[in-house]
Amino acid sequence: MAQKHFTVLDLVDIDLREHNSLDLRCIGGRKGLGRVIEVPNINRPGLAVMGFFESFAYDRIQIFGKGETAALKKFDDGGNTESINKLFSYAIPCCIFTHNLTPEASFSAQAERAECPILQTPLETSEFVLRLTRILSNIYAPQKSVHGVLVEVYGLGILLLGDSGVGKSETALELIERGHRLVADDVVEIHCVNGNVLMGAGANKIIGHHMEIRGLGIINVTHLFGVRAIRDRKQIQLVVLLEEWDSSKNYDRIGSDDQYIDFLGVSIPKLEIPVKPGRNVPVIIEVAAMNERLKKMGYNSSKEFNQNVLKWIESDQARSVYYGPEDII
Repeated sequence: MAQKHFTVLDLVDIDLREHNSLDLRCIGGRKGLGRVIEVPNINRPGLAVMGFFESFAYDRIQIFGKGETAALKKFDDGGNTESINKLFSYAIPCCIFTHNLTPEASFSAQAERAECPILQTPLETSEFVLRLTRILSNIYAPQKSVHGVLVEVYGLGILLLGDSGVGKSETALELIERGHRLVADDVVEIHCVNGNVLMGAGANKIIGHHMEIRGLGIINVTHLFGVRAIRDRKQIQLVVLLEEWDSSKNYDRIGSDDQYIDFLGVSIPKLEIPVKPGRNVPVIIEVAAMNERLKKMGYNSSKEFNQNVLKWIESDQARSVYYGPEDII
């Protein structure tokens, strides 16, 4: 996994709303807000608070819920701060207290001396861990950028690829006109989430929903078609390669041989669609989207066609075409 320069301050300032919001605020150790979070995982340091540091995952974000906070108070009331001193001898990225809990004064003083940020959130521990894990997995997911257009057609995320000038943006524009959605034009940033899901988004949120149409210039899809015509991110479920028609190339006319393309170790179904005057590429892509959805539901048109052909060949009607009356016993 490539090294990410994502700091504790970035985590506090991350712009998330509603069911994704972390509601974090810093209540101590502000000098350490520049610490880099190098591992996208969390740790509940209950054992460390009680003095057991074997295999202590110090390089992770430390989450203090009701149990850990109660243990801190018990040790603090007993005057035993040895485990807390040892806790902050490690390079901990930050400590986060859930339920709006506040650490003991001795804990806060040690954090200040160690310049370890202390954060607080009103969320319950289980809900906060769920949200934080999801956010970190997205931030630290493997990613790459490709030159193409990402659209949503009938709920299916379709990545349009092809040489410059082949008509990717024009095809996407026609799809938007027909009621579908634009996710990103020109540069698509692909993230591999959970090792098997590819999520696509625009590389730049500010200009992501603008399109360059040759002969027309730059257009703002949001202003022209409204918010119904855009979305910020979408799972990539089909790749369509647009290419100039090559009369010497044998294109798939039955669709029995499935093709795939690999991005970040994940295989995605791929279609090659030749472009030439007279072909309605947007309609073909719409049909491809519906056909792909049928495949995911277990229905494959080309396989059914092949099976029907085999049944017809084996039937008496087919044999009568190739054999005369004297040949049939």
